[in-house]
Amino acid sequence: MAEELTPETPEESTEEAIKQRKNGLYPGVSDELAENMKSGWADTELRDLAPIAQADKTAARRAALSARFPGERLVIPAGKLKTRSNDTEYAFRASTEYAYLTGDQTQDGVLVLEPVRAGGHKATIYLLPRSDRENGEFWLDGQGELWVGRRHSLTEAEQLLGVPAKDVRELAAELKEATGPVRAVRGHDAGIEAALTDKVTAERDEELRVYLSEARLIKDDFEVAELRKACEATARGFEDVVKVLDKAEATSERYIEGTFFLRARVEGNDIGYGSICAAGPHATTLHWVRNDGDVRSGDLLLLDAGVETTELYTADITRTLPINGRYTELQRKIYDAVYEAQEAGIAAVKPGAAYRDFHDAAQRVLAEKLVEWGLVEGPVERVLELGLQRRWTLHGTGHMLGMDVHDCAAARTEAYVDTTLAPGMCLTVEPGLYFQADDLTVPEEYRGIGVRIEDDILVTEDGNVNLSDALPRRSEEVEAWMAGLKG
Repeated sequence: MAEELTPETPEESTEEAIKQRKNGLYPGVSDELAENMKSGWADTELRDLAPIAQADKTAARRAALSARFPGERLVIPAGKLKTRSNDTEYAFRASTEYAYLTGDQTQDGVLVLEPVRAGGHKATIYLLPRSDRENGEFWLDGQGELWVGRRHSLTEAEQLLGVPAKDVRELAAELKEATGPVRAVRGHDAGIEAALTDKVTAERDEELRVYLSEARLIKDDFEVAELRKACEATARGFEDVVKVLDKAEATSERYIEGTFFLRARVEGNDIGYGSICAAGPHATTLHWVRNDGDVRSGDLLLLDAGVETTELYTADITRTLPINGRYTELQRKIYDAVYEAQEAGIAAVKPGAAYRDFHDAAQRVLAEKLVEWGLVEGPVERVLELGLQRRWTLHGTGHMLGMDVHDCAAARTEAYVDTTLAPGMCLTVEPGLYFQADDLTVPEEYRGIGVRIEDDILVTEDGNVNLSDALPRRSEEVEAWMAGLKG
């Protein structure tokens, strides 16, 4: 990685960088070179751009937001780069709220909805414009275009997003002078928050965050299409993994992680969350993301992974696969129990049903199996009342899915887990059984076996659709699918 010519401290401005350059503080940057860099560049302005595919959707979302908070200025930042170590940063991912309302994914962006006297709001998107070539910004600033690539001009952004665009470097001063009530989404841009210190309250800002979370509970047709795309790409990623299990056996779980990541980057933006590539007893650790363990023939692989599309919608799918292609008798018994529980859970997903119904249905099946196997004393009603099955089921049976893998997380309890399902909701159904390697309450042969099956389920007008049904779920179908892929 090339070292920048700019000051190492991020708070130093481009103007200060150029001043230091003129004072001879940057070896090799002469006045003649600085003058030379100002000219000789072609005009690359893009004209007559078509709006992004979801422009009408983002406009409708902003209109709904405007109606919810009349007469108030609303500020929604995309966020800043986050330091990974020293002077390197993580890849940027725009805040969900900002991307949902704009379709834009650029760092430092801020959406502002300013109330107007006639009613409603005027939306403006504040962005970094093209780098200034006259003052050297494009090559002397670490975020200049010579270092990080071309940005859209403000005119280009307006055409793409359907929102008037202004220079974000002017926004902090504008916000400090603003009058009237203001709400902001916090946690993404410290500079914007500082400019609003005496204008916002935590309670009012939380109401904005909750609204934007609950607005995503019902997916529109664009979002459903993106989730389908994410599931289809994820299925191909699982196929990729099965084809290289022999190489993973020769290395580690990291080979599985890297194989799936390649598919996510080729077909999407990234992985939607840290992939869980848990082989053998690691499958009993719910969020095993170290992925540094051995992959052994005869063990199970619990693969929980999802491709995030270029528009930031993620799949969330889990399959528990026999590494050598065949389940043992005990592995099959446990797997089939989880499959039966998932079937009961999926059947409970329908419009008008209570959100909690699919969890209760799956848990009942698993409790029945645990009693049947003699691992917990019945009757089943007693087990469920006391929650005794949770020693081995551990987690809830699903969650909302969308731009975040655990979507709509800021929604109120009454709008989420205590609500009824409605068409357009998308959620995971993912029961599991996990017998820890050190669990002395179960027979030794159970210890170290973990099984989870997870699919992404869309609520429809008359029931549900499994968006991830390209991947087999029945144990015998999984074996046949793996055999076909391995040739």
